Amino acid sequence: MSQAQTILDALGGWSNIDVIEACITRIRVEVKDVEPVDEKALEGAGAFGVVAVGNSLQLVMGPEAEEITTAIEALR
Repeated sequence: MSQAQTILDALGGWSNIDVIEACITRIRVEVKDVEPVDEKALEGAGAFGVVAVGNSLQLVMGPEAEEITTAIEALR
């Protein structure tokens, strides 16, 4: 399974994602529901950390954040 697919699954799939965008070293995600989000799986997929405030998540990925986000969007 690719890193992008692992992250997508850990976020609860496309049906749980409202917005996803890259921001330098982070992937910013607005999810509909935080319950299906698996932070351990996100860290296992390369996130250095996960910052969650309400339904907004920031996945700290490093300089590859934009490339990973593009790969996730390609899975639509």
